[in-house]
Amino acid sequence: MRIGITLALFSSLFLASAAADTLDGALNRLDRAGSQFKGMAANFVNVKHTAIVNEDSKSSGTIKIKKIKRTPPPDDILGLLDFTAPDKRVVALTGKTVQIYLPNLKTVQEVDLGKHKVWVEQFFLFGFGTSRSDLEAAYNVTLGGPETIGSEATTRLVMTSKNPEVSRQLSKFELWVSDKTGMPVQQKFYEPSGDSNVFTYSDMKTPNFKDSDLQLKLPSNTKRETLNK
Repeated sequence: MRIGITLALFSSLFLASAAADTLDGALNRLDRAGSQFKGMAANFVNVKHTAIVNEDSKSSGTIKIKKIKRTPPPDDILGLLDFTAPDKRVVALTGKTVQIYLPNLKTVQEVDLGKHKVWVEQFFLFGFGTSRSDLEAAYNVTLGGPETIGSEATTRLVMTSKNPEVSRQLSKFELWVSDKTGMPVQQKFYEPSGDSNVFTYSDMKTPNFKDSDLQLKLPSNTKRETLNK
């Protein structure tokens, strides 16, 4: 019996250590990839779950992100989300402004982010170009475990924000980190209402973008709307 108890204790300690190493390893891979991050391009599939009607809506497109180093920090982020199906629209982050281009309406909507700039950048950069120290400073991070997304072996991380203002809008985050590259393969954002958004990435590349590669190309007859002033 004593041998059995000793083995049980040893096994529990070993498993706890292995889990900690797995979490530590995933965060270290994320940190290494983040330190080298300059930009990325990928295809994405977005699944939006609306809890009150228990329905999912699916969209797809391409994403581009560029990180611009500034001295002193913080760095600037350029982001371009091109939704190609089912409805065409393009979302561009440039400095403190988000532009939403609706080609069917020949309209671009402009939003001045103000104090929300950091939160929007957090979405565009969440897991991309993120250092371990910044992630652990902003979130409580726990291990979700190994999962395969498509054909990619990943480690799932579960995070809750330490900022009460963020938590009121997004109650939880999940991040699937590639065991091979340290880059995010999938992100999930949970809202307190029970709604959620999942972004799954494929065919990821890390090109050296020009700033112009992430700017909206608008026809001359495009109408402009300002959603807040």
